[in-house]
This record gives sequence, structure tokens and C-alpha cells, in this order.
Amino acid sequence: MSLRTQLKKVLPSISVTEQEALDAGDVWLEGSIYQGKPDFDALRAVPEAKLSADEQAFLDGPVKELMAMIDDSVIQNSKHLPDHILEFLKKERFFSLIIPKSFGGLEFSPYANSTIVGTIATKSSAVAVTVMVPNSLGPGELLLHYGTEDQQAHYLPRLANGREIPCFALTSPEAGSDAGGIPDIGVVKKGQYNGEEVLGLEITWDKRYITLAPIATVLGLAFKVEDPDSLLGGKEHLGITCALIPKSHPGVELGNRHDPMGIRFYNGTTRGEKVFIPMDFIIGGQKNIGRGWQMLVSCLGAGRGISLPALGVSTAQVALKSASEYAAVREQFGLSIGQFEGIQEKLADIAGKTYLQEAMRVLTTEGLGMGLKPSVVTAIAKYHMTEIGRDVLDSAMDIQAGKAIQNGPQNTLASGYVAQPIAITVEGANILTRNLMIFGQGVMRCHPYLQSMVESIHSQESDADKKFNKIFRKTVGYSVANSLRAFRLGVLPFTAGSKSSLPEVQAYEKAAHQLSAKLAVYADFSLLVLGGKLKQAEMLSARLGDVMSYLYAAMASIKYYEQKVAVADRQAAAPYFHYATRWALQNAENALHKFLDNFPSPVTRKFMRVITMHFTHKMPAISDDLVRELAKSAQMDTAFKAQLTHLIKPTAGDGHDINEQAYKAKMACLDLLAKVKKALRKKEIKAGVRFAQTLDNALAANLISSAEYTQLIDYNKKREKAIRVDEFDFDMNLLDDNAKPIENVQQAS
Repeated sequence: MSLRTQLKKVLPSISVTEQEALDAGDVWLEGSIYQGKPDFDALRAVPEAKLSADEQAFLDGPVKELMAMIDDSVIQNSKHLPDHILEFLKKERFFSLIIPKSFGGLEFSPYANSTIVGTIATKSSAVAVTVMVPNSLGPGELLLHYGTEDQQAHYLPRLANGREIPCFALTSPEAGSDAGGIPDIGVVKKGQYNGEEVLGLEITWDKRYITLAPIATVLGLAFKVEDPDSLLGGKEHLGITCALIPKSHPGVELGNRHDPMGIRFYNGTTRGEKVFIPMDFIIGGQKNIGRGWQMLVSCLGAGRGISLPALGVSTAQVALKSASEYAAVREQFGLSIGQFEGIQEKLADIAGKTYLQEAMRVLTTEGLGMGLKPSVVTAIAKYHMTEIGRDVLDSAMDIQAGKAIQNGPQNTLASGYVAQPIAITVEGANILTRNLMIFGQGVMRCHPYLQSMVESIHSQESDADKKFNKIFRKTVGYSVANSLRAFRLGVLPFTAGSKSSLPEVQAYEKAAHQLSAKLAVYADFSLLVLGGKLKQAEMLSARLGDVMSYLYAAMASIKYYEQKVAVADRQAAAPYFHYATRWALQNAENALHKFLDNFPSPVTRKFMRVITMHFTHKMPAISDDLVRELAKSAQMDTAFKAQLTHLIKPTAGDGHDINEQAYKAKMACLDLLAKVKKALRKKEIKAGVRFAQTLDNALAANLISSAEYTQLIDYNKKREKAIRVDEFDFDMNLLDDNAKPIENVQQAS
């Protein structure tokens, strides 16, 4: 019995669903990370993302106008998204970011798409989700790639100008993450359409969690096709298929809503019982029956790589801006709270991770902008950027404490805090994404020979043994080379290469090579020892996926620092860069340690430790000094900090504007404040019960001039407004700064 025949008994074949997923995407930087040789040349060759003139004009025009229209407090206390906002989104073609100009769309880049969605999300999660869904996985993108010419000509212009509102229904009560298990069935039959008997499908479906379904005019539907009467002349079970069905079509049920965490975007159900549709409703026509899963997987990049990571980045930027400004302005025990190390620890973590979020956003959209569909990278982006967004938002809530937990127009964190679990859940729940997708798909995609080997093992061809033996020899050579490289870098770490011209980058680039080399060895031995059982060993495989993810993040951090940070801003950016890169590398190393600690074979575990020299933690640490330096830098009004919070567009009177005015007023009078505090310490003036009284005493003592007094009083008024929270009367009607009723307040609908 040949080795191939023996392996055939223990190694499962690749399922049709898995094969379609593997065939649908591209391998990019993650391939070199998996193989132990992170390709920094390819990284640095990635074209830098920049907004075109049209994209910048859209941000400066319609997006800015939209931001001024949004009052998220009103939206959250309403039952519906305001009509004037919906009409504005349609009129200004916000639903057409990915539709070509030839069909009336805006045809923006992935980077611009991400920037627009992220900007809106800093003001309102509900509006951001409403914009992102038509520009993500759904009818628009599916039509672009797979629709017939007639379907494209009919629907795309209508989707572009908002005449049609799309939704896409995949998830069923019985099938969430296991999309391949959807019970919705379309049976091939003949039926009546427009007064004629035609061949079509009789579909029964029951879907939930469908965003925009309650207001959709055209329904994208995923279901399984069966042909029990062989009307198509082939097999009975034909697979997942996607169709477009007008809301007006007989039997389509749309309109009922869910309530996703109280965030007021439209999300709901759709049902249909034995609804007959002609074959022309299938996206791409009858020839695309059974191609639905491949179509869906190939189009997941927009949601996983653009929209949902953009929400995570917007959350981080809001957290950084609001927490740093509050920490600088809010005082307790005679000091701004940003001077306390407990606050500094949280604030530094927010700042470093916000830098990392922006770096990953830029790199991922750059890859998508190259026309790639790197499904593993987009899964990495979706999982880690939404998780980091949740993490930094928790820290910002801790820093702002009482101010953060009181709802109202001035609260910049609450809506995002409530909405964050939604991004965690959709487009592949994060538990699924981490435990099954990142390494589960990565191992097949990124290993240079594994997929071919599995195919040869289960091949029925007469020369299967010959093909297998050839691939097997290459695989052994590949694994031996990985082990030798890892051993060399473990014993002689200084031999790791770095081509960066920046000394502060070189050590991190070398560290990435060392960790990547270890990953390649551990992945090889996992396949050798566990084989097909590795898929079920989710905690082990997830840790290997974590290593891939954190090394991708470290590479993104390096590229952003080298290409996106101006030379003049390098000094200000350095603590952000060091914190982010060290955090990523430390997490990658920790994942390797946890993997080894829990590997089921003690002998193999010890051998892997020795061959990779992996005994202690060697990555550069995040020191207390770095935390203090970054926390201090985050509280300064620098050009680089503005770059890291560029998605936030304060509008007059909103929470961001109130916080920013107080913060900038304080930055402008730091020297004066220091003079007053010095006089208080020397008891040259008497402290008042309130700071305004202290300033009166300082003016009376000629410590400050009348102009300086005016400046400090102005700052104090802005400070008092920034640290206050919204106040309501007994019936929860909003009050003004003087606790008086506000006239003509927009009422919730």
C-alpha cells in the first residue's frame, strides 16, 4: 500500500464549499508570512493609497454636509432614520460608491470607500451602516461581477441614484455562520410570468438579520436549487444560487424589523412561500445556478476588508480624540487626569492601537485597490480591527467615566459603544473568523504545496501516486528549509535581514522575520502530527492564525511609518509607532508560546522548542517609560495626532466640537495656567472655590493682564461645558446649558 493510499484513509478531502472558497480569493502578503519569509519588498512596493480629486471633493462636499445634518441623539430616540437624511443619501449617490461611472455611480477606490464610511461612523453608526451595506456584499457588487448585461443595465443606474434600495438575504434562523446549511429551497418548475409559461424556480425562504430589508425595493436572495424532475437534465441538488427579486413581485414579504441594540438602521426579516420567479431573476442567468457560494465568497472583501474595519477604525479615532482631550482638560486633585499613570496606561493603549488600526486600514484597502481579493487578509482585518475597536472604546469609557455613561448629544462614545457588538457579529462572527477562517483558509491558501497534495491524495487518476510523490518531495524540502531557517535565526538572530533605511524600523523588521520563521515550522509540524485533526483543534490553529495576523499588523505599522508619516512628524509619531509595533510583535510571540504550551505531543513540542530556540520572550517590550511618553504625546496638539484622528469632522455645537474647543483653548494658554498654579503654590494669590474666582484673584493681584484674564475665563467656560453632561427635565426633554428648556427641539418621530 502506497503512502498516498494510507494518507487517503486519514486525511479528509476538500469539500465543494471549501474548494469554492479557496478558488475565490488571492494570496497576498499573508502567504510570505506563513512561509516564514515576510516579503517586505512586496510590502514597500504596494502603491500608496491617496484620494483622487473627485473623492476628496465628495468628502469636502456631500460628506461634510451630511455630517452637519446628523444628530445621532435624535436618531437614537426615533423609530426611523430621518427621511431628509435618507433622501440626501440617495440624491448625493452615497449608495453608489462601488458602481462604475458608466452606470451613474461614483466608482470610488476601496480607500475612499473606507474613508467615507469611517467618517460617517464617527458621528452615527446608524447612518454609516445604511451607507456601507449597499457598497458592500450585496446586489450591487454581485451584479458588477456576475450580472448579465441586461441586469446591469436595468439595476445599476437605479441603485446608483437611489431609485432602488437593495438588501441581500443570506442568513436564516437555522443557518448563521454555516451559510452552506441554509434550508431555503428553490425548486425548478414551470410557472406563469407575465402571462406566459416559463421555466423558473419556486422558492420558499425565511431570512433574518437582513440590513435594509424593511426599506428595500429589490431583494438579493441566496437559496439552494433542487431539480427533482430533471427539468434541467442534470443532477437533483444543484447548490447555492443568488437571485434578484423586486419587492413588488407576488409573494415577497419585506417590511418587518429587528431592533439591533437600539441602533436605528433598518434591519429585519424577509419571507416567501412558494414564490415563482423566472430564470432571468438569477444573477447572471440560468448558467449561474449553483455558483452562489463562489460568488458570495469572492465578493466578501468589501465587507470584511473595507466596511467593518472602517467601523473599527472610526471607533478608535473617536476614542483617541475624545479620551485625550478629556484627559487634558479634566482636572482632579489639582492635576489634569492625564498626568495620573492609571489614565496614562489606558490612554497610551488607545493611542498605540489607533495608530495600528489606521495602518491596517490603509494597507488593506491598498491591497484591495490593486484589484486583489485576499480573503485571509480581509478576515484578519475584519476580526482584529473590530476587536481592537471594542478594546480601545472600553478604555475610553473608563477614562471618561461618568461623562461617558450619560446619554445625550454631547456624548461622543455611547452610540459607538452600543453598536460595537454589531460589527463583531456580522459578515462572519468573530469567533468563527478567528477559529476557523484565518488559519483554516490560510493553511490551504498559503502553503505552497498542501492543496495540491490533498488533491493528489484523493485523485482517481492512474498516475496519482507519481504526482503525489513529486509533491511530497517538494513538501519535505520546504519543511526542512523552514526548520533550518528558524534554527539559524534562533541561534543567530542578527542574521535576520532588514532593508529599511530607518534605524528605528530595522529591529522590528528583523523580529518579524524571526517570528515568521517559527510560525512556518510550527505550521509544518501541526500538519505532520495532527493532519486533518488540526481543523478541529481550533484553539491551536487560532493561535497560529493570531501569529499571521499580528505579523501582518506589524508590517502594516512599518509601512505606514515609512510612507505615510512625514519626515517632520517622525519624532511625534515615534512613540505611536513603537507602541503599536511592539504590541503586535509581543502578541505574535505570546501566541507562539501558548501554541507550544498546549501542543498535544510532548516529544514534538520539545523538538519544536529546540529547533526554533523558543524558550523565553525576546520581543521588544512596551516599557512604562514608553507608556508615559505616548500618553503625554497623545495629549499634545500635534499634526500627527490630527492625522490619526482625521476621520472626525466636528460640527458646530456637537460633542466633538465642544471637547475640541475646550482642549484647544487649554493648549493655547498652558503657560498662563502654569503661571497661575505656580502663584498658588507660593501662596501669592488665594485659591477660589471655583477656578473663575481664582482668576479674579490673579487679576486683582496683577499676576495676569486683563487680556490674559479674558483668555483664561474663555478657556474656563469652555472647560466647564466640556466636562458637563447633558441634562433633561423629568420627562426627559433636553435642557440647555442653564438647565432651561430648549425651544424648537427636533422631536423623535
